[in-house]
Amino acid sequence: MVAPVAIRDRLAGAVSIPIVDTHIHLFDTARPQGVPWPDKNDAVLYKPALPGRYRKVTQGLGVVAAIEIECSPWLEDNQWVLDVAAKDSIVVGVIGDLEPGRPGFRAQLERFARNPLFRGIRYGNLWGRDLGAELEKPEFIRGLTALAQAGLALDTANPTPALMADVARLTDRVPNLRVILDHLPQLDLSTANLRELGKRPQVYAKVSGVLRRVSGRVPLDTNFYRGRLDEIWDVFGPDRLMYGSDWPNSDPLGTYAQVLQIVQEYFHAKGTAAAERYFWKNSVAAYRWIKRDAHQPGPV
Repeated sequence: MVAPVAIRDRLAGAVSIPIVDTHIHLFDTARPQGVPWPDKNDAVLYKPALPGRYRKVTQGLGVVAAIEIECSPWLEDNQWVLDVAAKDSIVVGVIGDLEPGRPGFRAQLERFARNPLFRGIRYGNLWGRDLGAELEKPEFIRGLTALAQAGLALDTANPTPALMADVARLTDRVPNLRVILDHLPQLDLSTANLRELGKRPQVYAKVSGVLRRVSGRVPLDTNFYRGRLDEIWDVFGPDRLMYGSDWPNSDPLGTYAQVLQIVQEYFHAKGTAAAERYFWKNSVAAYRWIKRDAHQPGPV
């Protein structure tokens, strides 16, 4: 395994391009009420994951901003993470957890959307939910239409071929909704529905969840992942791919620097313009986040 210091040295020439991490999770296992995730028995993940710790693990790597993605179905955790994010400018956006088909969704959406850090919601293969079944409910479609009208985005959760088919149906019904697909390196990309989504300009994709364990080890050679990354590039091209670390959920597979190394090497080989789009410019288009300090890049 490559030592983190060695990886930082290898990436030293790449940090001139600012990095916006579009997929991190924040939680505090020390809260009196606990957390719905991660599990208490997870020795690696079950410890506070807060902005201060995130700054430490990304120090020297060129990361200037992050989008927090929900990891709790508890309604008031939307407010909790917004309050945490407000105290640290590295967090430029929050994707919350609301259920569009439930009574009270409109009022909840209006409440949280007043905060400019609130950039949308997440829905998919998480918390026992079924997007396909919800698409048959008119109130669910009306809720997502309201989300789109508010200028907010929908993140999906944990891709499967069935979920890609459901997202294709969703974007037929709510065509002005910006949709962000997560963790595509974990998906078999041969599905026709994914290629159809690649043709739709309102659909973005994260190259997140890249590392994987094979026969008890985690390969750290970019070439091992190149075939899958090429497939994702062929489907979505340079204008709709974004970087996401999945921190700290990525910790069992490797350090933050090791996660970053793979995509740094891959996207920088595509040229400076493509790397800039991947590492920050496309995130502005997808999430419409607003910079909070001078180190963060501005709108494109």
